[in-house]
Amino acid sequence: MSAWILVPAVFASLLALGWAGRLAGQKATGNAPTYRDMPLAVAFGYAFALALVVAGVWLYLQPATLDGAPRASVIFWRWAVHFLAASAVAAFVFRLAGRHIGTEGTKKAFRNMPLTAAFGILVVLIYALTAIFAGWIAPHGQSQVFATANVVPGGNAALGGNPEFPLGTDQIGRDILSRLIYGAQNTVGIAFATTLLAFFLGGTLGFLAATLQGWVDQVLSRLVDVLMAIPSLIFSLLLITVASAWVSGAGLTAAMVVIIAVIDSTRVFRLSRAVGMNIVVMDYIEAAKLRGEGLTYLIFREILPNATAPLLAEFGLRFCFVFLTISALSFLGLGIQPPLADWGTMVKDLSAFINYAAFAPQIASAPLLAAGAIALLTVAVNFVVDWMLQRSSGLKE
Repeated sequence: MSAWILVPAVFASLLALGWAGRLAGQKATGNAPTYRDMPLAVAFGYAFALALVVAGVWLYLQPATLDGAPRASVIFWRWAVHFLAASAVAAFVFRLAGRHIGTEGTKKAFRNMPLTAAFGILVVLIYALTAIFAGWIAPHGQSQVFATANVVPGGNAALGGNPEFPLGTDQIGRDILSRLIYGAQNTVGIAFATTLLAFFLGGTLGFLAATLQGWVDQVLSRLVDVLMAIPSLIFSLLLITVASAWVSGAGLTAAMVVIIAVIDSTRVFRLSRAVGMNIVVMDYIEAAKLRGEGLTYLIFREILPNATAPLLAEFGLRFCFVFLTISALSFLGLGIQPPLADWGTMVKDLSAFINYAAFAPQIASAPLLAAGAIALLTVAVNFVVDWMLQRSSGLKE
């Protein structure tokens, strides 16, 4: 059937199902407000969600092989379902443990914490511990080359695997598991340091502009406007390409950190200046000025403590953007330089294995490991940021 016919037919069927479901709910509940006031678009959304669940269950129950050939779509979907189920269980257990272990403050936080935030905190803790103790956790060195290349993940010797390398080796014989672990140390660590530098620059200059105002505010704001007018990724590529003419290796990585931090500090400047403008008109700021307090005291003792909540939320979001920018630059060959392991570089190096997805899903999973590590951390940090925003705004679940 043509897509021009199939798509409208499916849409009409879901719309009819939503209308029928809403009508059935009205009759079953005696025209309760929940169903009586439900718009048809909301009923369509419920029908669409139900259709997705049914399709997901149907795909999960399909055989993993057909005529002896593996079905990549079924296998990858089963892996995704198993991962989601394991994540939900782990987040529930972690939240339950947090409600009984720790200080009174942490116990209270875990009692009011949604499951998504518990999952985010758990993932962030795992990544942080992996990055800190990478040298002890990784079974091999990040640049250590072995005699056998392109070992299949899974460790099954019949399929071309090796129990010594559970996630296989890359195209030149480096252990993928070890490089994933060291990638957490390099990618996440460098992204965290870059975000800290961006917040130090942007926050300090933003509060300075809000406190002094006048020509200082105008000069800094117009400079930030110029920098923000240029797309950040293109600007980063241009500056790093120029820097690569003078430095290489670790020096290029350091230049990348400074370049991304300066570019990203413009966003932090905007937020800190806007928050600072609302704080400097408060009475306690005027009282501090009358006491003769200096500029440093006003910024770091009066303004900063009262701007912590929005800045913390922005820090999580900004970390995600910096993290993804570094991964994108590494994918393009201008990010973290060899022999350091990096997830963006791993995705690029292993991307050719995707071609094997049709008949060897275990081989095609190799580039998805680094890409999944990037996506998982991004989602986890956003879960934590959403919870922090909810707490700072005073909203209830």
